[in-house]
Amino acid sequence: MKKNVVLFSKIPADQQARLAQAFNLTLFERNPNTDTKAFIQALASADGMIGSNMPTRIDDEFLTQTPKLKAAATISVGYDNYDLCALKKHGVRLMNTPKVLTESTADLIFTLLMATARRTVELSNLIHDGKWTKSITPEYFGTDIYGKTIGILGMGRIGKAIAKRAHCGFDMNVIYYNRSAHPDVEQAYQAKRLELDGVLSQADFVVIILPLTDQTKRLITKQKLALMKPSAILINGARGAIVDEQALIEALKNKTIKAAGLDVFEVEPLPTTSPLMQLDNVLLSPHVGSATVETRYAMAKCAVDNIIAALKDEKPTENWVNPEVG
Repeated sequence: MKKNVVLFSKIPADQQARLAQAFNLTLFERNPNTDTKAFIQALASADGMIGSNMPTRIDDEFLTQTPKLKAAATISVGYDNYDLCALKKHGVRLMNTPKVLTESTADLIFTLLMATARRTVELSNLIHDGKWTKSITPEYFGTDIYGKTIGILGMGRIGKAIAKRAHCGFDMNVIYYNRSAHPDVEQAYQAKRLELDGVLSQADFVVIILPLTDQTKRLITKQKLALMKPSAILINGARGAIVDEQALIEALKNKTIKAAGLDVFEVEPLPTTSPLMQLDNVLLSPHVGSATVETRYAMAKCAVDNIIAALKDEKPTENWVNPEVG
């Protein structure tokens, strides 16, 4: 007898067809974050759920209302909206898609770094606004990248991909902050592991690629930003809540740091009233680290593979976030 699965995101037609062949598939086409009650009702008889863009907290209260649920596949690497303790209590397996988005996300982070350093968008707007009437003067000069020091906060798959680009492509000095050392990165890219304050104070570019946890939430405070060089640039491609956004706004206004490139924010979509909209020294990107045709397809396929395996009671793979559920 086929199991019941709810799909709450658009995915490629061939991958949706795979789900429909394997399960009794229900499409939830409304926004699960604004229609949470209807979403829970749709999951009342579901064995599995699959989708992305889920700020709704999947916690004990939520799972109590979805008693048949046994597996969840998120089309993302991050899973901070899922309460792992609650999942364990209710026996729900959680899978993510960590490998397939590594390179595209690292590309986007380096795009932010380069475009922020060279003020690409700001200067493009200058031309569009008809203000390029003479040779560019020093107030519009950018910052060199080659040979500078990059500080990477978080040395998982994406952190390593960024270190490779920095060292091999731009001859950058790589320093990093991570709970554990990575001898492979230190050997391959001459990287050096430091405490957080050391990375912040020494780096010309600080790149955040940490997971959001209780320990990393608001990790970058006003005091931490003050440790950075006035010439330093902050890049956040992880989660907005890792940075105290108001403190960052103040640091950018006061020139405590030179600039920032942000793909993530405390509230998403970013409100049009955000002071970040008014600052020339910040480059804004709408959370698109994995947003390429190839990568989004690979993520959807991986998630479909995950939910099919999970509901066949196969053993956990490397994509299983909580293999302790069994």
